Amino acid sequence: MRITNNMIVNNMINHIGKNLARMDKYQQMLATGKKITVPSDDPVVAARALKLRTDVAQIEQYKTNVKDAISWLEITESALRNVGDILQRARELAVQASSGTATEEDTRKIQQEVEQLRNQLIKLGNSTYAGRYIFSGFKTNTKLLNDDGTFAIDVANTEEIIYQIGISDNININVTGGDLFNAGSDATAPLKGKLFEDFDNYIAALNSGDHSLISDAITAIDENFSHLLRIRADVGARYNRLELTSDRLDIDSLNFIKLMSENEDVDQAENILLLKSEENVYRASLSGGARIIQTSLVDFLR
Repeated sequence: MRITNNMIVNNMINHIGKNLARMDKYQQMLATGKKITVPSDDPVVAARALKLRTDVAQIEQYKTNVKDAISWLEITESALRNVGDILQRARELAVQASSGTATEEDTRKIQQEVEQLRNQLIKLGNSTYAGRYIFSGFKTNTKLLNDDGTFAIDVANTEEIIYQIGISDNININVTGGDLFNAGSDATAPLKGKLFEDFDNYIAALNSGDHSLISDAITAIDENFSHLLRIRADVGARYNRLELTSDRLDIDSLNFIKLMSENEDVDQAENILLLKSEENVYRASLSGGARIIQTSLVDFLR
């Protein structure tokens, strides 16, 4: 086969181009710090990178859900704590009113304070988080209680707001109004919850000045308080679980980010050595090409 100058020149240009492409590849890796810029660079690494990025995005969503759930339960616990304070104060007043030393004037003043405590309970029953009523079950855009203490909506205790906080890991974040204000029974409009019935009986007893009925109110308050403690214990357990889940998700996020780094990031020391090697090869190919193509049109015109 006859070797022509054109063949030599074309082969030389082709090889120089390949050397330049390899050098450019390592230069890109040096600039970006990543092994690949497009999936075709390494399909296996690209597929693993997509899976890890999906896992990290999923974990970040779970972390967002956990934070929202914790905030919801914090608002709920605050409302439950205030309800407990009201029941405690109502009991103290009932003990004071049931004693034989309480005058009619004292009883009237106690009645006025108990009425205010009852009104505050209604306000707490309509507590909100981010514009959503926390005790209204699924109907978070509707308040639970009317101003007279009757239920404004029906709320079944099965209306649990579920947040996904992990793969096959869900948690209920709400307390239903019936469970809190109706001794564990469903809330049914337009009826009145047991807690408000007990307060109304308490106020009526104060109004009549019947010490035995006031003593009965103490018993009712104790029952409601025990019921409240059960709910608060359940909320506290869920809150603790969310905190543990948050810690676990933080660890999972770090682990997956580390795996992403190991999968995608370049060993820069090794990459620099390879880049210098390819640069030397490229320079050598240019130098060799300059020796091969020494003649030009000017040489023939001399």
